[in-house]
Amino acid sequence: MDLKEIKAVIDLMTRNGLSEFELEKGDFKLRVKRGPTGEWTTTTTPISQAASISHQTMATAAPAAAVPAPLIAAVPTPSSHSQIVSPMVGTFYRSPSPDSAAYVEIGQEVSEDTVVCIIEAMKVMNEIKAETRGVIVEVLAQNGKPVEFGKPLFSVNPL
Repeated sequence: MDLKEIKAVIDLMTRNGLSEFELEKGDFKLRVKRGPTGEWTTTTTPISQAASISHQTMATAAPAAAVPAPLIAAVPTPSSHSQIVSPMVGTFYRSPSPDSAAYVEIGQEVSEDTVVCIIEAMKVMNEIKAETRGVIVEVLAQNGKPVEFGKPLFSVNPL
């Protein structure tokens, strides 16, 4: 199952207000569940393997992605911090151009409408807003590098 198919499942769940979805396809099993506080939990398990791999991410800018374990590395953050996650697949840029200053820096206060970065997808530059109030405590993505849907971009200490 590829990322495009998994993203379609998440979009379908969001549009129809579903909180749980399970799919078995060949030797792959995917289970996506949204908790009462909006957090998404995904479990992927090869059918032949007894152990499962589970990831939790906080829904901030958009619902976090339900992606197989190899596509997202777990990023340890203190429980008091929230994350701004990528709403799409693309290339992460901290500034509008190579000669410009970064949209946000560590220690900077952001509001819901603050643009924190851009993600280039299919030659379109998409401004990503914080959609939360807080202080940037960590930049989790590398400038000019690809990001996956749901990948944490920034760690934010809420105000």
